[in-house]
Amino acid sequence: MTEPDTQRALVRLEVEDEAGDEELDRLARRLRAELGELDVDVLAVAGDLPAGAKAADPVTIGSLVVAFSAAGGVFPGLLETLREWLGRQAGKHRIKVTVDGDTVELERATSAERQQLIDAFVRRHG
Repeated sequence: MTEPDTQRALVRLEVEDEAGDEELDRLARRLRAELGELDVDVLAVAGDLPAGAKAADPVTIGSLVVAFSAAGGVFPGLLETLREWLGRQAGKHRIKVTVDGDTVELERATSAERQQLIDAFVRRHG
């Protein structure tokens, strides 16, 4: 995506305390695959390391940089996909999305609570 109206979001997956780095990496890769079906570009997965490199810390393993068009309603669709993905997971995980220094945290909440939070975030960045 090279259009001038492209925005970037840092998507950071945080897993429940019992899950280890391998579980975080597995979940982040599944999330990346699902985001790949949207009209966005996943620019980086911090956990992708070259052969022989030392393991990344848990913060970078679950981090994705996502580029999307500011026009056309892509951002609300991205947040909805993240919300739905999170709702399908068995663990008590959370996803933090940061755009222009503004962060929204998605976690297990009622559907209405999540929607209110997402709507407010979209109004600021959509």
